[in-house]
Amino acid sequence: MSAEPSTSTRGAPAPTIGQVALIALFVTSLVTAQLTATKLLAFDLPVSLPIVGAAITLPGAALAYAVTFLATDCYNELYGRRPTQLLVNVGFAMNFVLLALVWSTILAPAAGQGVPADQFETVLGAGTNVVIASLLAYLVSQNYDVIAFDWIRERTDGDHLWARNVGSTASSQAIDTVIFVTVAFGVLPRLIGVGQVTSWDLVLELIVGQYLLKLLIALLDTPFVYGVVAAVRRQEEGDQSDGPDALAWRS
Repeated sequence: MSAEPSTSTRGAPAPTIGQVALIALFVTSLVTAQLTATKLLAFDLPVSLPIVGAAITLPGAALAYAVTFLATDCYNELYGRRPTQLLVNVGFAMNFVLLALVWSTILAPAAGQGVPADQFETVLGAGTNVVIASLLAYLVSQNYDVIAFDWIRERTDGDHLWARNVGSTASSQAIDTVIFVTVAFGVLPRLIGVGQVTSWDLVLELIVGQYLLKLLIALLDTPFVYGVVAAVRRQEEGDQSDGPDALAWRS
């Protein structure tokens, strides 16, 4: 009896370790961002800046959400625009699965032991304003990031990975930040009465504070993007040398 082939009966190439790892990083960061979005963080600054002053205030999801852009930039560089758009839009659909699972747990009868039900709902049950704003910001900014990354790659003939990483991430993070903060804390509380009404001065402060952190991450993550891309390519080139069906490459 012959050994089982490494691909499915339909001949589809098996996913590589790097491919699975990047998808896992993206999904993990996305879920973490959704679950930490309601906490506001405050970081003291060594100097006082315009608008934000001596401290920056930002949603707790800022760091985790920034990692999703690192993952999609690496995925785009390795596998191309179409697979990355598929990853992003499937991720958008999975947000609804996350919400359904969290709220089904919140609404299920509590046993009277462990974390009190009201505390559990307070921590994990993001407000309607946060849910709507995060989904809208995600859909626009993540798809824009994929398109911008590919656009810069074409304009630079595939050179200067740092330019498309920083350029696409910095601009898409600006779009994400403005949409999320404005809709979640400025528009929806006033328009339909969900969430706490926040002054427009604080809305602006949240936008600037969150974007400063995201911009810093976009600049600092470039060496990691180079390292991840190089490591995955080395691993997949090794897989390719083992057989023609071992590498799932760019489509």
